[in-house]
Amino acid sequence: MKKHIFYALCASIVVGVAITSLNSHADTLGFAVGSYDFDGSHSAADFRLDYEYDTSFLVDNLKPWLGAEATTDGSIWLGGGLLYDWQFADSWHLKPGLGAGYYSRGSSDLDLGYPVEFRSQLELAKDFNPQNSLGLAVSHLSNANLDSDNPGVEILSVYWHYKF
Repeated sequence: MKKHIFYALCASIVVGVAITSLNSHADTLGFAVGSYDFDGSHSAADFRLDYEYDTSFLVDNLKPWLGAEATTDGSIWLGGGLLYDWQFADSWHLKPGLGAGYYSRGSSDLDLGYPVEFRSQLELAKDFNPQNSLGLAVSHLSNANLDSDNPGVEILSVYWHYKF
């Protein structure tokens, strides 16, 4: 029981940080297409829209984001979290992120076990000009053992980011 309360509190903090940042100027809009469950037997096309804020949280380059994800089998994920945008070379970024959100299975055969799912992601992106970048991301959705059924799912995505 204490573990469930801890996870719910963590999810509330992450989502709350993203929501309180709504008043800041938006920095990046990300569009992605990918393969849901690319390493399993329940694959579907995956589409994403992510909104990254230019406001840092606690440390430089730690930024809140909001995201929406939908698959061709009707699964959806809506949530938010934090990402760290590390520019390690002139036009290259490594962006690890973690978020929490609402998940609905849709008509997928893959049941992730709980309506609260956490999304962890690692993205490698290259800037092509001051407004556009292209990235490759690997993500994992999991309920972090909030339920006894916790299969998780991996997603491989190609992102296009537009800065405004």
